[in-house]
Amino acid sequence: MEAPVTREEIENAPIKAKIRAGEEVVKQALEEHETDEVVIGFTGGKDSTLTAWLVKRVCEQEGFEKPRFMFVDHGQHFDEIEQYVEDIAAEWGFEVMVAKNEDLIEKAEKPGDKVAVEELSERNQREADRVGDYEEVPWLMDTEAGNHLLKTVPMNQLLENHGIKAVINGVRWDEHESRGNEEFYSPRNDPDHTRVHPILQFDEREVWDVTWHHMLPDTVEAFEKSGDYPETEEDLPNGLTKADLPISPKYWAGFRSLGSEVSTDKSDEIPAWLQDVENTKERAGRAQNKDDKEIMDKLRQLGYMIVPLFALGI
Repeated sequence: MEAPVTREEIENAPIKAKIRAGEEVVKQALEEHETDEVVIGFTGGKDSTLTAWLVKRVCEQEGFEKPRFMFVDHGQHFDEIEQYVEDIAAEWGFEVMVAKNEDLIEKAEKPGDKVAVEELSERNQREADRVGDYEEVPWLMDTEAGNHLLKTVPMNQLLENHGIKAVINGVRWDEHESRGNEEFYSPRNDPDHTRVHPILQFDEREVWDVTWHHMLPDTVEAFEKSGDYPETEEDLPNGLTKADLPISPKYWAGFRSLGSEVSTDKSDEIPAWLQDVENTKERAGRAQNKDDKEIMDKLRQLGYMIVPLFALGI
């Protein structure tokens, strides 16, 4: 597939143009593939929510059936995130498919526990060897081996088992230097599929701008936006509550990037959209093991996809 716009044309374009470009990226992908061959990598974060909103708009405007969410369950999510995924899927009309490495998780009692590689399935043993010479691997997301076995391996199994040809992901150019050269359509192999990236062109501030000024009026009945961003639930109009909005509750609590519950801290005490996103690191509250570019590049070659995730940029 040929991208509808170039980076030079869209990176500094107005917000509405970026939204239209994202919708066109999605539309071309849905025209190219059958609905049951497409999934949305949904993590419950702001980026995957924006991505799902674009897909929702395109499907409803163009008459496409909605593809399914793919939720990669590494077993260490915030409870609020899991509930949020269920709620948004139900409200927006998406079915959820879960990818989970039960083989590794069921052999550990608590996050951080290490499991002997020889106790794992043959596939997990092969995949552990692809990452490094490990005798044990941890049930912990923010490590090289943990990321691969808890995210990439179950994701690839789901793609293989269901014949998935396209994965629509919420990654952005500005999110991490390893994403800086990503393309709107990125062919991958083992298994063969295409990664579709409709929000590359947005930066973190723009994600929040689109969320409050475009997504909410489009998805929340009678939502009215006036003045500055809300700081508390009491600032919402029309008697709305946080639960009414397609925004993860962890962002209200001060988190800017959502990793695992055991390795992610809030970056401030104020909501994410009120923080200094222009001058501070988005992933500052997360364990840093996989922020190293060399590791990220290696994981990408192995099929790693979701940044905050869970990440799977949030």
